[in-house]
Amino acid sequence: MHSAKTAVGGEDVRWVVTLAIDTLRDADPQAWEAKAGTLEWTCWETLEHLADDLFTYAARFGLTKPPISTVLPFRTSSDRSGGPANVIFIDRASGPEGLLTILEACGGLLASVLSTAPSTAVAYHVFGPSDPEGFAAMGVVETLVHTHDIAQGLNLEWSPPRELCERVLKKLFPHVVIDCDVWEILLWATGRTALPDRPRLTEWRWYGTQACERLPHSSTSTASALTG
Repeated sequence: MHSAKTAVGGEDVRWVVTLAIDTLRDADPQAWEAKAGTLEWTCWETLEHLADDLFTYAARFGLTKPPISTVLPFRTSSDRSGGPANVIFIDRASGPEGLLTILEACGGLLASVLSTAPSTAVAYHVFGPSDPEGFAAMGVVETLVHTHDIAQGLNLEWSPPRELCERVLKKLFPHVVIDCDVWEILLWATGRTALPDRPRLTEWRWYGTQACERLPHSSTSTASALTG
């Protein structure tokens, strides 16, 4: 059902979140404090950050007139110095199962909101205002690459659907040439790996709407580029 699609929508957010949960459920429950890939966050913190991203993306489109110049005035905090600043945190006593439950809930919330938002709606993002399809693609990319980070820390295999990777690459990274495996290119485009002919990026960005002005790469670093 997904192979003929070119657009990205809420159903893709729900799909990739389900795939991520199916993968991460196999982790050793004692391993969640390991560092997530090349990030400075633990696997637990990274999944909290992912759930928080999906939640705050959804909240934008809960408004009749989404904000286009600023984030919503949530109070954010961090559990430790250097940890992600989130709106939501998961009860540690609930363990990894609780963590995955909240991820599913936030992914489902974003999927549901995007399915009812007018296609002409536009909401704020640090990389520029974007429409519902743009935020669907952002939610998918957040899930794809952060699940990669977490899977590295948990010693799990994560190999997402290539056609979904291709769709979000075309939506958010129109400046990137797709000339080899699309998953490897997405990891390169988000600063996580090098390719044989391309060094690893230390600065990168995406573009949420195809119609928006193509700007030079921002100075946002890999560590902070994926934000709510």
